[in-house]
Amino acid sequence: MDKLANEIVEKLDRIFPNPKCELRYSSVYELLVAVILSAQCTDKRVNIVTQELFKDYNTPEKMIQLSQTELEDKIRTCGFYHNKAKNILSMSRDLIDKYNGEVPQDISEMQKLAGVGRKTANVVYSEAFQGDAIAVDTHVLRVSNRLGLVKTDNPLKCELKLMDIFDKNLWGKLHLQLVHFGRYICKAQKPDCGNCDFRNICNYYATHNTK
Repeated sequence: MDKLANEIVEKLDRIFPNPKCELRYSSVYELLVAVILSAQCTDKRVNIVTQELFKDYNTPEKMIQLSQTELEDKIRTCGFYHNKAKNILSMSRDLIDKYNGEVPQDISEMQKLAGVGRKTANVVYSEAFQGDAIAVDTHVLRVSNRLGLVKTDNPLKCELKLMDIFDKNLWGKLHLQLVHFGRYICKAQKPDCGNCDFRNICNYYATHNTK
């Protein structure tokens, strides 16, 4: 890694030494459902919804007992509930029919499931299977651009660039650190630049000269 990458890793390790996924789950399937629900929604809201949902519908076999309308009603507050319900039910049926009810560990296989894009697959692969992956969400994309690691609005290009910059064994932890940093410090609106350790290398701070 180059000097900038090393500095970023060292500072993130000080700020978030033991980052954890904030979605609550007790199985790989629950995590997959929660990540699908988290699109354009906060983890806090997803946890409120899944706390009730998973009481009775925490496996693919139990989930497909719900009609789409019934599932929509249960996840409505997560937003985009029509497509999310459709995808969760389709994904659950595919797990039963093609994967013996188990979430596949292979990222490519996961992406064959309804509602599972590259980011979602990377999150599950890294979190549930301890695989090396960098999931690029809005926080990771924003922070990576502000720190000058990338210059792109394309999540895939951002992911590939970060994979090239940082050592593979750091990817999973780095993803969570960047998510937390973007969520709590380097926010989209009104970032907390005054309490940020990255001001000396931050393109956003240099441009906006935030005091």
